[in-house]
Amino acid sequence: MLKNMKKRWIATLLLVPLILFCFGGLGFAEDTVESNAIAINTVWTLIAAFLVFFMQAGFAMVEAGFTRAKNAANIMMKNLMDFAVGSIAYWAVGFAVMFGTSVFGLFGRSGFFLSTGDPTTGEGLWQFAFWIFQAVFAATAATIVSGAMAERTKFSSYLTYSVFITAVIYPVVGHWIWGGGWLSAKGMIDFAGSTVVHSVGGWAALIGAILLGPRLGKYNKDGSSNAIRSHNIPLASLGVFILWFGWFGFNPGSTTAGTNLSIAVIAVTTNLAAAAGAIAAMATVWVQFGKPDTSMAMNGALAGLVAVTAGCANVSPLSAILIGAIAGIIVVFSVEFIDKVLRIDDPVGAISVHGVCGAWGTLAVGLFAQEPYGGTNGLFFGGGFSQLFIQIQGVVAVFLWVALTALILFGSIKRVIGLRVSKEDELKGLDISEHGMESYAGFQIFTTE
Repeated sequence: MLKNMKKRWIATLLLVPLILFCFGGLGFAEDTVESNAIAINTVWTLIAAFLVFFMQAGFAMVEAGFTRAKNAANIMMKNLMDFAVGSIAYWAVGFAVMFGTSVFGLFGRSGFFLSTGDPTTGEGLWQFAFWIFQAVFAATAATIVSGAMAERTKFSSYLTYSVFITAVIYPVVGHWIWGGGWLSAKGMIDFAGSTVVHSVGGWAALIGAILLGPRLGKYNKDGSSNAIRSHNIPLASLGVFILWFGWFGFNPGSTTAGTNLSIAVIAVTTNLAAAAGAIAAMATVWVQFGKPDTSMAMNGALAGLVAVTAGCANVSPLSAILIGAIAGIIVVFSVEFIDKVLRIDDPVGAISVHGVCGAWGTLAVGLFAQEPYGGTNGLFFGGGFSQLFIQIQGVVAVFLWVALTALILFGSIKRVIGLRVSKEDELKGLDISEHGMESYAGFQIFTTE
């Protein structure tokens, strides 16, 4: 009897630690899985943010390549400094307006100076990662305007504009759609920002280019347009490749979750739309003018990328190809219409690529969305007109907001400090007149007529 009891006590003593180890191990395993998920999501979001930051270089290369050599340093300076001043403005004000506690669904009112960031807690640390990802998006919206206003804008005026778009104009739209605002409540879909980022930049570029006026020599008295030649197509091509590469952070990164395996689908739809846009633009301009114009094919790729950005998580690969191809066709005719009919001088086609194709891509969600990809069906897949109607409301509301605020902003700058450089400075080139340097010092550039 005693011998049996002794055996039971020994067995119990051995079993208790084993049970504790197993249950403790389960808790440890759960903690490890959760902490690993947080780490993966944070690292993925940061990597995506770094890719989007690299797009600043892409925008700079495209703009510099599509314009004249005498303004290249000025363009580099604008793309550098709009990110610098934009980062500070977004840290101080913009992030709070975009993601703070909502005021009637119109704007946020808390979290100024990144006060939500706390290095002592997991959620507080996540805010830092989320902020840098959103900051590079804000800078993208600001830098889009640079191309449409290239070669004749005062540098000081451009810096002033960059502060206001990253602090107010862009964040308000971001709050409406991404920050729990009124368009978000309606169910508008703009996954990575065809409207939030690209149309905001494109419509602001439209207003800025109108108030600024065309470059000297762009239009004749009879209304005809003169082509002002790009100085470095290889440089612009490099910029397009950088932007295409960076878009794999822009769109898949908008999940802000490396554990969300839909990033694979988003990468595929992003790539296919860009490819289709380049092919469609090349074919369109080839048929129209008899030559496969390099610059238009590059803008076609960007148009496809911009267009699919809204629905990249909600459409199939085939739909992405259709969306991108239509964007590639649209951008060719839009560039021609804005230049030849409206007589608005946009040196790089920013209004067409980002404004017009951003609007198209946002509307396309209401047509091509499919439930297996994002939980919603568009018109072409049995979803009716409801989603399309919501998308239309968003496109129109954002256009009106940006057009009005940009008109006030650029109009005020024009009256107070001036928007445009003098005729003499424009002829001389902004590298010399604004920055006191040359982009290609020591080279003599010859032209043949």
